[in-house]
Amino acid sequence: MKIMVAVKRVNDYAVKIRVKADKTGVETNNIKMSMNPFCEIALEEALRIKESGLASEVIAVSMGSNQCVDTLRTGLAMGADRAIHVDTTSTLYPLSVAKILKALIDIEKPGLLILGKQAIDDDCNQTGQMVAGLLKWPQGTFASKVLVDKEKQVAMVDREVDGGLETLCLDLPAVITTDLRLNQPRYATLPNIMKAKSKVIKKVTPDELNVEIKSDLELVQVTEPPKRKAGIIVTSVDELIDKLKNEAHVI
Repeated sequence: MKIMVAVKRVNDYAVKIRVKADKTGVETNNIKMSMNPFCEIALEEALRIKESGLASEVIAVSMGSNQCVDTLRTGLAMGADRAIHVDTTSTLYPLSVAKILKALIDIEKPGLLILGKQAIDDDCNQTGQMVAGLLKWPQGTFASKVLVDKEKQVAMVDREVDGGLETLCLDLPAVITTDLRLNQPRYATLPNIMKAKSKVIKKVTPDELNVEIKSDLELVQVTEPPKRKAGIIVTSVDELIDKLKNEAHVI
């Protein structure tokens, strides 16, 4: 069984986000970029499934400009067997990503597609659900535990919901999106990083996959949240209650 993992290049989680002067998005020039943390968790889970003997190959996929190759090489250094770069400079929204993934799945025929539940740059949390709908595959979102039964061709997925944990039994092939507590991603070792630099990354375009990149969304404006006002010190409980009631209007 093959496992396909989608990985996205995003602003590093430790970088302070700055909005562009024209408010068309966030600044990405001269900013440290890295693999989306949820995508790292998805790749780690795929590698663990393969290492347990339940999968034969892990394929990493990324979409975007040439810089995405760096993210794919990180995935190869972690242990992915192959990488596919969908080369495009167009803005990609979740539905377009889902259509590209479906086209790749039709070619590669994986038994499992694993994605991060969301990307930390746009927080959409839509791609996994959309591609499952296009493929008509069962889906397990926000997975905190995954167990694959190769003989029965099912995957048991514990997912986090508001009331606690929900356990799903998915017939394979299936789509799984990963939550934060699923695992702790490994670090790529220096020998594997060096090996990954020489590996060939397959490059395709949306046109070659017969996918038209278009969107019914328009990004109107991106603004920073309002700056937090400085706090004040009160001298008594009565003054605190007065301010909560007459100024903050919370009681």
